[in-house]
Amino acid sequence: MEAVRIITGTALPLDRSDVDTDQIIPAEWLKRVERTGFGPGLFSTWKEKERDFVLNRAEHAGASILVAGPNFGTGSSREHAVWALEDYGFRAVISPRFADIFRNNCTKVGLVPVTVEAELGAALMKAVQDDPTLEITIDVERRTVEAPKAGLSGTFPLDDFTQMRLLEGLDDVGLTLRNEPMITTYEATRPAWLPSTA
Repeated sequence: MEAVRIITGTALPLDRSDVDTDQIIPAEWLKRVERTGFGPGLFSTWKEKERDFVLNRAEHAGASILVAGPNFGTGSSREHAVWALEDYGFRAVISPRFADIFRNNCTKVGLVPVTVEAELGAALMKAVQDDPTLEITIDVERRTVEAPKAGLSGTFPLDDFTQMRLLEGLDDVGLTLRNEPMITTYEATRPAWLPSTA
């Protein structure tokens, strides 16, 4: 995955709470075998049934940050929900609360889950609804979120290990490959009678 340090962009306000992974990416999209191409399925049920759904509004086209209500990403643990958000073009999601599995899935692909106080979340939601051109900046190194034009700022929790992964662009494969010299040495010296994947 690519390193993530600072994200600056406009935001899309999804003023709904308890959004689950089936609403993020409906089950009919889970037949795909690739990890890409899920963007068109993002919130597809709502997009199709609600003409005025926020993803259908031109003023929010190109938004790279999703501002969501509390309890975002609940339900099943499907990674496809994160892939759909990322494939659509979102680089971060701001919410007062995330489901744990969803949050962990985000950090493994470089989608930044920004957990904010409820008051800041509500203020950001209103600010973006009032001004779709409002830019928000998320700084992973400083663990801050700011919307200077609206006079809003705050911090978000991010453990040191996850922060390091984001800053260095290390997914699970990348973490493993940091040990490639030791793996190569071990494989070259391991007894021949042990099982092998070769």
